[in-house]
Amino acid sequence: MAFLVPLAALVALLAAAAIAWLWDYAVVRLVWRPYAIGKELRGQGIHGPPYKFVRGSNDDIKAMKEEAEGLVLDVHDHNHLPRIAPHYLRWRAQYGEPFLYWFGTKPRICIFDYELARQILSSKSGHFLKTDPPSTLLDVVGKGLALLDGIDWVRHHRVIKPAFAMDKLKMMTTTMLACAQSMIKELENKACQSKNGEIEVDFDIELRELTADVISHAAFGSSYKLGKQVFQTQHALMAIYLESLLDVQIPGLKYLPTERNRRKWMLEKKLRSSLLQIIQPRLASTCRDYGNDLLGLMLESCIATEQGGKKGDLSMSIDEIIHECKMFFFAGHDTTSLLLTWAIFLLSAYPEWQERLRKEVFREIGREQPSADALSKLKETTMVLLETLRLYGPALFMQRKPVTDITVGATKLPKGVTVVIPIPIMHREKEVWGDDAGEFNPLRFENGVTRAGKVPHAMIAFSMGPRSCIGQNFAMLEAKSTLALLLQKFSFTLSPDYVHAPADVFSLKPKFGLPVIVRRLDA
Repeated sequence: MAFLVPLAALVALLAAAAIAWLWDYAVVRLVWRPYAIGKELRGQGIHGPPYKFVRGSNDDIKAMKEEAEGLVLDVHDHNHLPRIAPHYLRWRAQYGEPFLYWFGTKPRICIFDYELARQILSSKSGHFLKTDPPSTLLDVVGKGLALLDGIDWVRHHRVIKPAFAMDKLKMMTTTMLACAQSMIKELENKACQSKNGEIEVDFDIELRELTADVISHAAFGSSYKLGKQVFQTQHALMAIYLESLLDVQIPGLKYLPTERNRRKWMLEKKLRSSLLQIIQPRLASTCRDYGNDLLGLMLESCIATEQGGKKGDLSMSIDEIIHECKMFFFAGHDTTSLLLTWAIFLLSAYPEWQERLRKEVFREIGREQPSADALSKLKETTMVLLETLRLYGPALFMQRKPVTDITVGATKLPKGVTVVIPIPIMHREKEVWGDDAGEFNPLRFENGVTRAGKVPHAMIAFSMGPRSCIGQNFAMLEAKSTLALLLQKFSFTLSPDYVHAPADVFSLKPKFGLPVIVRRLDA
């Protein structure tokens, strides 16, 4: 019977641990902390929808988004906020700004003040970090540079930054143009087979495939076939993430072999396998030069460490490289694809600007294939792309959280409370952008980005400060390359089948695609 004594002690210990966990999770996290944070912020005059046990504001968000789902806009109406952010609009009107809401049990403070945003995004003190992304999202995009903080971010940034230097981007222009020429040649062949020299093209699909081709070749030296496998798998994983975004996060559920989890695990395995198929041939090369593209720079850092080279700041593990590959495959494809998609939408809706850019292309480049230096002369094209980013930027909401209690402006932010910066709302503030803030007017960028609004940091499509998007010059150069070639060959108008319904699908996408009537200029 002596063995029963330690067994009883073990049972008692486990019971005490279970009670402690239950107290911390069920009482402190789900009840007390939301109450305490809500009370503290109300004391500062920051109000919002009441916290609901476990669900927070999720049910309200879901209901408002479902209600807005059927809203269709006129093609010249660029106020898609009621479709993508109805909850922010309602709560701002009801509670003022900033306001507090709850993403499940996690508090969110939504701000609209540019100076607050500047202080938070430009902070170099380490007081503000990226929010911890859900594990399901990490399965899609990886914990790469955009989601890292502290010394890990510094280490990865030093490895990756040289791949996006302007001299490297100029070298990549040849690849960008070759990929775009291939797409345009296919469109020309189809148009030639048409009696009137015009065809209908869903540019949402065409441009996704084009930018997938570009990022595969330019950054990873990969074939489009392997790159396409990565994108398709990431797309399927993203759909799973979005399905469960507003669900109650039950502890341990992600480990259960549910149908959704089994599918997710299969896709994760497939994604890793596809990336290794791109990485391993480079690793197996007997040549010490792993290439000067993004993948080559990461592998060089990794192998130098393994072979006794410089260790520390520039070292990356294979797992970290896989995470970065996920991040740059997704971001490098998604951002540029959507920038081009919405730019073509706007040029189709405003033919006077399409003709204006075409004249600029013929004036600066003629009918020849442009060089990187020639593309830099396309000032009006740059203005249109910047206005596209202002009105239809792919990135919608930035989030940061303070690592300690901190006062920014007149607001005291409690530790760990996420600050949400709603880009599309701020890009339409009349006090900053003028009375025509909701209109398409590329001329606002005639004197540069910093003079487009009433504050120099009004444009935040690529964020600002030390954490601004490392690939923004890559995206702009690829977009200009593609637009220049398209304008040389075609005119385009919106198809009668186009439905203007921008949707928040992690980034801003045309819900029903972008069908466009494309006509050869020499037809």
